[in-house]
Amino acid sequence: MQDPSDSMESVEPEENGQSSTADPSVVDDPIPDSDIDSTTASTVLAEVLPGVAVVCGEVPAELKPDLIDFGLVPVADRKQLSTVLASIGNTATVAGNLGSAFASVQGLYRISDATQALLKAGGTLAIKDGANLGAVFSSGRIVAQARFLPVSAVSAAQTAAAIGPALAMVALQMQLTEITGLVRTNIALTSQVLATIRNEQWAELMGLAATVDRAVDQAREIESVPTSVWDKVAGSEASLRKQLDLYRLNVSNHIRQIPRADPRGRRDYLETNAEAIVFDTNALLSSIKAWTGYQALHAARARVAGRDDADEARLVDVIARDTRTELDSALAEVASLVDSLTRELRLIAELPGRDTLSLPGKRKDSIAARQASARLLEAIEPLADALHPPAPELEAPGVVCAPESLGLKPYLRILRWFLEDGETVRVLGFPEQLDAGGPISAIFSGAKEKLAAARDKAAAKTLVAVTDRRIITARANAFLEQGEIRRDFPIELVRYVRAAATQDDSGRLAIDLITRDENIRWLFHADIANDQVDALAAVLAESMTIPDVERDALQRRRYVPIEAGEEGESAGPRSSEPIGSEATT
Repeated sequence: MQDPSDSMESVEPEENGQSSTADPSVVDDPIPDSDIDSTTASTVLAEVLPGVAVVCGEVPAELKPDLIDFGLVPVADRKQLSTVLASIGNTATVAGNLGSAFASVQGLYRISDATQALLKAGGTLAIKDGANLGAVFSSGRIVAQARFLPVSAVSAAQTAAAIGPALAMVALQMQLTEITGLVRTNIALTSQVLATIRNEQWAELMGLAATVDRAVDQAREIESVPTSVWDKVAGSEASLRKQLDLYRLNVSNHIRQIPRADPRGRRDYLETNAEAIVFDTNALLSSIKAWTGYQALHAARARVAGRDDADEARLVDVIARDTRTELDSALAEVASLVDSLTRELRLIAELPGRDTLSLPGKRKDSIAARQASARLLEAIEPLADALHPPAPELEAPGVVCAPESLGLKPYLRILRWFLEDGETVRVLGFPEQLDAGGPISAIFSGAKEKLAAARDKAAAKTLVAVTDRRIITARANAFLEQGEIRRDFPIELVRYVRAAATQDDSGRLAIDLITRDENIRWLFHADIANDQVDALAAVLAESMTIPDVERDALQRRRYVPIEAGEEGESAGPRSSEPIGSEATT
């Protein structure tokens, strides 16, 4: 149920005796009905908002630590939720203790992303007593069974009208819980990084945040927001907005100033501004947490007033909507910036050649720089992982064009941090890359190939990684020592691929790759299996295409009139054949 350690699992229909899902956490064989007594199955999860469930009935002891309390949701709204859910549970199709379980609402749960994805993909749950039945996991074992009512069952027109304002308060409480968890994850930064920079700014923000936190804690304890508590923060809206706008602007400026098209400029900016980035991201999280807490208190006050004033009731929905929008936008900006910085810190801390991080005092010693990078990474990594779970370690792809003696692990360990979400490595190749085609390279290509045999035992000169989206190339030594890639380009730019033996006696294979913008030749060591090189060429060939717009542009050239008086030109059609690379085959 609670992602990631606890989840309410779905059971999908089976075909040919096998589960139709590959998710290892899904229960293929739920506990038989005969093994479920009325006590074990007395927990009910009613999904009142997408991904958010109200927990009713008994809660297994193993799950209580992850139960989210109602916080600032007014007591009257909790009772209303219980009443409406109980009316659903008392339908004629529901039997046993399910109806009575709704009488006791215990708190809130966030349904895991994995479970939501399974249900959206068509996964179904077993049915018992009129409700879906799922297994509740904790620490890898089943600890209980729970009835699950999906949001569609709770969001009938009459139900939504009855509890709409209450659900808005539930949404605000979940937003506050979400941002509070992220700030708590990143709290180590206040002592490890922020103690010596921008003290005055930090003190001002922390003073405002502490005031809001105290008010929220008091309101949660008494389950109400009395006037005396609200008055403590009522005049803080302008100051909170100022802090939020300040750090959103700082983070946005960092994002804009990272030159995405220039790897060296991007790296220099991240290295030079590492601590400023850490400060601003942490400050933005703290300011959005304080802002969300303030808005939750405001909504709680409006919710009480809304019983006698319809406009106040509608204001609750507006507050919940606007706060969600601001929270999502701020978290997206933080995630983007933290992702960039974390990747750079990982490379600096791990690679022997990286020692350029500009930390306080402008350390020149590479060991000190890497140690400082490691400390900064240790501080920010929990936040980075919470915002964006790290990519799993890479396994060698099915096609590898490399000498048997070449170890792949160092390359895979670094390449992992350059891949985008969901990107898959299909081929790794380690050729020697000749310069792009042209008259000079054609003249010297024969000489280069004569020297190739002497270089066969040397380290690979070029790394080529072909993914399902792009082709990445790098000088092998620079990639291992500096984490630098030479370039990457989308596979859509591939126009033609050819694999052919070279003209010398080594029997080596070459691949000629013609893209929209250049001709590339890769030469592979003689001890690399020919079938592996052919497989690399085959993968590249899958993307061969000439867009209609390029074909049309080439065909139109034959009709371009030849200027009168030009010398050395033929009046016939102009040729547009590629040059250079094919001259070396």
